[in-house]
Amino acid sequence: MTICSWVSSSLARHYPATPVPKADLLPVSIEAALNERFSFQIAMQMAGEQPQQVRLEVDSPRGLMAQIRRVGYVPIRHHNVPVMPDSADMEGLGHIPGYVPDPLYEEDSMLLPAGETHAFWITVRPSRNALPGRHTIKVTVIPETGRRKTHTVRVRLHDIVLRKRKNFTITNWFYSDSLMDWYKTDGFDKRFWEILPRYMRNLADHGLDTVYVPVFTPPLDGIKRPSQLLRVKKVQKDQYRFDWRDVRKYINHAKSCGITHFEWPHPFTQWGVKHAIRIYKDQGQNGELLWPAHTGATSKTYRIFLAQYLPQLHRFLAKENILKKSFFHVSDEPHNDKDRANYRKARTMLGELAPWMKVMDCMTDISLARQGLTDVPIASIRTALDFVAEDIPSWCYYCCGPREAFLNRLIDTPLAKIAMHGLLFYRWPFKGFLHWGYNYWYKSQTRDLIDPYTVQDALAWPHWAYGDPFMVYPGPDGPVDSVRWEIFGESLQDYALLQTLGVDRNNKLLAPLKSFENFPKTERWRRDLRAKLFAEAKKKTKKNSR
Repeated sequence: MTICSWVSSSLARHYPATPVPKADLLPVSIEAALNERFSFQIAMQMAGEQPQQVRLEVDSPRGLMAQIRRVGYVPIRHHNVPVMPDSADMEGLGHIPGYVPDPLYEEDSMLLPAGETHAFWITVRPSRNALPGRHTIKVTVIPETGRRKTHTVRVRLHDIVLRKRKNFTITNWFYSDSLMDWYKTDGFDKRFWEILPRYMRNLADHGLDTVYVPVFTPPLDGIKRPSQLLRVKKVQKDQYRFDWRDVRKYINHAKSCGITHFEWPHPFTQWGVKHAIRIYKDQGQNGELLWPAHTGATSKTYRIFLAQYLPQLHRFLAKENILKKSFFHVSDEPHNDKDRANYRKARTMLGELAPWMKVMDCMTDISLARQGLTDVPIASIRTALDFVAEDIPSWCYYCCGPREAFLNRLIDTPLAKIAMHGLLFYRWPFKGFLHWGYNYWYKSQTRDLIDPYTVQDALAWPHWAYGDPFMVYPGPDGPVDSVRWEIFGESLQDYALLQTLGVDRNNKLLAPLKSFENFPKTERWRRDLRAKLFAEAKKKTKKNSR
């Protein structure tokens, strides 16, 4: 039995029916900054009839720490719509419906079936001992029987240390209820607090600096399991007592994991701003609400509560030194005139009770920003450049769409396209990026868990896209990364590189980035751009040293 193996870029998906190429798919050396994480793959296919155990070993130079993971497959029933044959905007044609590579398992061996292509993902993290210059990484494929095969990967580390990204915040909505339900915790019990930091470290490891804080159960996507950090006691009519101990514990965990900014729940219901959110007695163990679910958004009942809660929130944020690192909302995406009227009333009430609170919400329609409906609009990438054209400070986001030629990170989005996130975010002066689905493991807008390893659309296709609800899979004791999440995280290093080098947003090198729809979508373009940036940085260094 013969095993054919080859080196591949991390920007190629290998499906079970991917043919063996005539040569390695990584023809050039990998170029990276001195502290920049990078990755590549070893793909393989075996000729014969019987499966065989195969193992990988990596021999990397001092200062380059290599992690091996097996690329797993998940079943995908359909392409996301619209289907665009022969396009740089869609991948998997001829393979979907079928099995698609996505989860990355902490495994360095597998039972390789005959006639199928499988791959291992190697992530390399330079340590503080890494030296600039040219290096060689050797990866050996070790079959149970037969000859070993060693592959050589050339790496060039440039004498540039990426600085931490500044002035561009990234949040993906984090669902504590998903952790509670998947890991079967009893609310915020010992098991929950053990699992939580592993996911928070994962956020920070992939370039995010912000986490959603469920001080109250987030009013997002239906009625959710109570996941309220703040203990609330009604001591008598219209008087409440608050216990912040679990909020503080959550914040401290986040800080220890590298999270620096905090996003606080929307205090009014989603898509209409009609009602006060569901706030529970104590933390909701018995599901008992402080008021009926239909209580009005600007009702006397809710106003009295907010008048007591908001000053205490302000004191808590100041004491924890995170007031200036916090983001606040009113309600998500008001759509029609009635929604907007409700939003304005709710925003006015917040302004009266907490004049210190600046708010931001998803508002794709630029007319809402012109009206000053929110302090910082979060615009869909479909219209975000209109906000830039009118010099309106804003964030950007996508959710379910737009699709077509637009930037996204869906299960059939080409990885080379996903790798463009960091460059596109840098190209325009946005303040941040928001996405709704870091770990949403539910059937759409219900409390019914799905199996993320077999369902990636929350059972809501075609409105919800395959790959949109979550970026990580639940592992036995923490997150299992996806291929899409890894590439997204690596792409954010491009933002840091441009910022570290002081590249002007209007630099001619970035001119081909015309919009979130119209931009280069090939691995080669990005690789060539990075090579030019490294070359220019080297020239400046030589010139300054004279």
